[in-house]
Amino acid sequence: MMVRVVSLLGLVLIAGAFAPVTLADEQEPADDPLLPAEVLSASERHFPKILASLAELRGAAGRVLEAEGAFDLVFDAEGFSRVDGFYDGSVLGGVAKQRLPGMGAEVYGGYSVSNGTFPTYEDQYYTDTGGTLKAGALFNLLRNRETDPQRIGLMDAQIRREAAELDVLLTKIGVQQRALIAYWRWVALGRQVNVYADLLRIATERQVGLIEQVRRGAAAEIFLTENQQNIARRQVLVTASRRDLMKAGNALSFYYRDEDGRPQEPGIARLPSKEQLGRPDDPAVLPETATKNALDRRPELDLLRTTMIQVQNDIALAENDLKPRLDVGIELKQGFGAVAEGGPSRPGTDAILGLTFSIPLQQRTARGRLAAAQAELQAAAYEQQLREDQIELEVRNILLELAFARQLQLLAEVGVQQSDIMRDSEIRRFESGASDFFLVNVREETAANARITLLEAELQTRVARADYDAAVVDLNRLGITPISQDKDPYTVR
Repeated sequence: MMVRVVSLLGLVLIAGAFAPVTLADEQEPADDPLLPAEVLSASERHFPKILASLAELRGAAGRVLEAEGAFDLVFDAEGFSRVDGFYDGSVLGGVAKQRLPGMGAEVYGGYSVSNGTFPTYEDQYYTDTGGTLKAGALFNLLRNRETDPQRIGLMDAQIRREAAELDVLLTKIGVQQRALIAYWRWVALGRQVNVYADLLRIATERQVGLIEQVRRGAAAEIFLTENQQNIARRQVLVTASRRDLMKAGNALSFYYRDEDGRPQEPGIARLPSKEQLGRPDDPAVLPETATKNALDRRPELDLLRTTMIQVQNDIALAENDLKPRLDVGIELKQGFGAVAEGGPSRPGTDAILGLTFSIPLQQRTARGRLAAAQAELQAAAYEQQLREDQIELEVRNILLELAFARQLQLLAEVGVQQSDIMRDSEIRRFESGASDFFLVNVREETAANARITLLEAELQTRVARADYDAAVVDLNRLGITPISQDKDPYTVR
């Protein structure tokens, strides 16, 4: 009875041993597919290099606050009292000073009050009984009028903060580009496993039918050996492709991190289907202004511009040091209360105008700094021109790569269709006795290879598009949040 059951099963398998087969490069749609947006979000929020660049940005913001301290309101107080001796004078006073960014000006106001007597060489300490109030301002009319070391220091700190923001953007672009490439490679290798696994399944199912055919004498025994060779060869392909998929998953986990920043391997169950991913964008719809967009958006060029601004500040500071110094000060003093020990000369209002002038003679230090800064500015201009030319060439090459990758993908799709037709035709010829088992296997493997070629072409198209998005700084497609839209770019993630 068992022999009859096995024989009946064998007959069924014989009927389907060489029936038309279908190679698939898709598994069932995943319930929770891993899509590019999730990977990009995880890498932007948790990739260590991005977090390090954000930490440097916070440091640059701290340097700006430090530089702003040069314009802080400062209060000084001092006093003394003679506790023994012929004179018994005591004085207490305080002054508040505030630097202003314009004309290198400084304003101040103070109050002092004294009691007792002072020697003649300390006559300036005398006040009326109600004390003395003073207010004044200092102005730089030549040197330090347009700029000075403190204002240049603040501008440089602000420029370094801007450079740190650009460095964050540059880091994000590189990380997100590599994350996308790692993701698409993982997807392609996952679908490649499906192709080889399906090819192995066909050979394994066919072996059962061939055993029955050989037992009945309907097929030569050599067919069993040949199909066993096919099974062994296809098992090698499946094993190698699974190894490559696991390595690709490890590479992807470098960017795909959990909330604690630890790498997480996505797992084959999260491989998205072709329908869940959608078709790659057609390169023909890319804007014609790609090169202009790249030149307008690339952070490398903006970094060079910040360097040039810093050099221009150095030039301005050197030119400032070549100017003579002419400072003017105005002060008003008003005494209050009754006449005290200092005598009647203290009451009333005093208006004081002061003048300071100095001029450097040789100025070799300033001239040397000016010449060095001007040469550095010229070098930076040449560097900017070179980088712009490199970017234009890079964008043109990427556009070529994208266009040809798309053409190769279309050709690979045609190749899949043709190989499927040839495989099905060969199976029909074999069933009619016009072909042999060897050619059937060749056609099946050729169809599988055509699918692998298509997967590789699709991967190249995806990679080229990721390169293009990075080249033109397409923040939306790279999943990058601009610093201007970040609620708090200085917060540790």
